[in-house]
Amino acid sequence: MTAASRGPILELRELGVDFRVKGGGRFSAVRGVSFSINKGETFGLVGESGSGKTTIGRAIVRINEASSGEILWKGRRIDGKISKELDLEVVRKIQMIFQDPMASLNERAKVDYIVSEGLYNLGLRLSEEERRAKVLKALLEVGLLPEFVSRFPHEFSGGQRQRIGIARSLIMEPELIVADEPISALDVSIRAQVLNLLSDIQKSKGLTYLFIAHDLSVVRFITDRIAVIRAGRILELAPTEDLFLEPLHPYTRALLSAIPVPDPRVERAKKVLVYDPACHDYTRLAPSWREAREGHFVLASEAELEAWTGDQRGKYSAPTPATR
Repeated sequence: MTAASRGPILELRELGVDFRVKGGGRFSAVRGVSFSINKGETFGLVGESGSGKTTIGRAIVRINEASSGEILWKGRRIDGKISKELDLEVVRKIQMIFQDPMASLNERAKVDYIVSEGLYNLGLRLSEEERRAKVLKALLEVGLLPEFVSRFPHEFSGGQRQRIGIARSLIMEPELIVADEPISALDVSIRAQVLNLLSDIQKSKGLTYLFIAHDLSVVRFITDRIAVIRAGRILELAPTEDLFLEPLHPYTRALLSAIPVPDPRVERAKKVLVYDPACHDYTRLAPSWREAREGHFVLASEAELEAWTGDQRGKYSAPTPATR
């Protein structure tokens, strides 16, 4: 992916997202999350199910309401109440690709309407010819035929449906796309095609991606930097190869150790690490966000950081990356 070189396009500052639960209580799904995404890069957000990945993505596109902190788009705050003009800009410039291509498309609508829906909602004054031309262009960009406009979603495979979802995002001419596990519901044989499609579109349009996933082998292939999240908190953030070759946090090392290896002999011999939160002693020394080396941050106490950088640096060998 193209390395970012033009500064942050999106910033999260101490973002918190809470949900009400039965009995009047509140559940904190995201707690104090901070990171920035640079223009032109692919930023990966990885973690296990329930870690808060999707909640963050939905907060960025204003589906989930932020309970605390700030979300900045090109330096302007977009969480909470904003002007109608800024809201329309966010709707157009930040788009989301959803995880399930079966559930994210309206089964009662034809592809022509599905792809055009964002244009209708923005109230753009387009002639029918202009709208139709935009739909056909978006479909061609994702490798679908023009005659598909008159068909319904149930007539397509999972991979084709996800391409329709991508076309629905592209027609808005976005600058940032939040891709929420866009290949996890697809057959293995189709995943590489969709990843290559996203990569080609990024290069041709100069897009920025927030790529949410739980499959670490995939994010190694497509991302420039990765943030590892657990229980609503970012534990480690680093350039992709740095994270894979020299992970610091025990949770990150446990995730990496679980990546399947295609060689059966190596797979049988490898040791899968188990993360135990009890390994931290934060009763006396509270953790803080620390820069272990340039661009590599980790949530740790001072004593932990000294131990991790001294004991683990250069001693971890992650599985071989996917071929670029």
